[in-house]
Amino acid sequence: MLYSFLEMSRAAMMPWRAAANATREALRDPHNPVADTLAGRAMAASADVFESLTRQYGKPDWGFDCTRVNGLDVPVETETVWSKPFCSLVHFKRDREALAKVRGVAPEAIDDPVVLIVAPMSGHHATLLRGTVQTFLPDADVYITDWADARMVAVDEGAFDLDDFVDYVRAMITEAGPGANVVAVCQPGPATLAAVALMAEDEDPARPATMTFMGSPIDTRKSPTVPNKLAEERPYSWFRDQLIHTVPAGYPGALRRVYPGFLQLTGFINMNLDRHVDAHWQYFNELVAGDGDSADNHRAFYDEYLSVMDLTEEFYLQTICDVFQEQKLARGNMTVRGRPVRPDAIRDVALLTVEGENDDISGIGQTQAAHALCTGLSDSLREDYVQPGVGHYGVFNGSRFADEIAPRMRAFMARHARK
Repeated sequence: MLYSFLEMSRAAMMPWRAAANATREALRDPHNPVADTLAGRAMAASADVFESLTRQYGKPDWGFDCTRVNGLDVPVETETVWSKPFCSLVHFKRDREALAKVRGVAPEAIDDPVVLIVAPMSGHHATLLRGTVQTFLPDADVYITDWADARMVAVDEGAFDLDDFVDYVRAMITEAGPGANVVAVCQPGPATLAAVALMAEDEDPARPATMTFMGSPIDTRKSPTVPNKLAEERPYSWFRDQLIHTVPAGYPGALRRVYPGFLQLTGFINMNLDRHVDAHWQYFNELVAGDGDSADNHRAFYDEYLSVMDLTEEFYLQTICDVFQEQKLARGNMTVRGRPVRPDAIRDVALLTVEGENDDISGIGQTQAAHALCTGLSDSLREDYVQPGVGHYGVFNGSRFADEIAPRMRAFMARHARK
């Protein structure tokens, strides 16, 4: 009922949104005598803020078609190289001839590392990691997991749970090829570690050369945050009965039971409500003052942040139980389709963990816990780094990531490249 009520509310808002858009355009028309008055700019700004807060945000585009190498543009083509109902593997294919030209080498001499970014399936689209992709593109052959919005997947495609997630990750590591560098950002950390552990135990020749976990809930008992405490304080039945809803008619996934993205977004916003209120007040003032660059930066961030996706019931509930309530991987109890997961079987996949000093989603120690599990790795194959002064988002995006974290990751991958 909640999902249907939201859809009806959106429909009811359409006339108001249309009126706000008309007001905004009229007040910004240069022929309007009040357009350049304080009152006119304030009314137009109010209409703009109203429109942005009531819009239904779709999946964002990647928004770039080139990368900068040695100060010159190299074209980039976004292509899907592997696909199943709940995920696609996206490859950012750089123009090899152009890349060779700007580097001053022959095309066949290009031997950049393969980086597979395992994006979170926790409410936002993979495009949230646009900055992460762009940071690696000049020096690496980049792939990313593009998880599907559950409300867009028909019910007859079947269920999708945490075991399926592990299977998908393993298949995409195989698609990326032997010796790839796997980077799991936040939520997929436990599942990615499980996939690599299974590959190691099977002596799978497609296993990666390195694995990096960034702000991941490997062991949520360490420095528990607000989301961790909520998951432990509420019984499993509360999550099942209160947070799972049915996709209404009008979507390809109608009748599928899901954890709606708008509920996850509400939780994220409530964690830092004052910050978001201040950001929108500042946005209003920037619009009134005509500060177009700052207003555009606000729009770019919130166009991404407010675009959310639904998760399947079975995936969400199994994640709550296995990762956040019972910490099965950390306690040595995790299984995938009945098969025990043994991180100690990993012996030749180098491990890097990255955490943010101020991370309020995955606390300090939660990602580092991977080292205690991977006992088969020698000290020479493991590294840990804590970035001062950043929160969760800053672990994988922004200037600190680009200037301080990414260079360490590149160096780590280079040291452990599999020849």
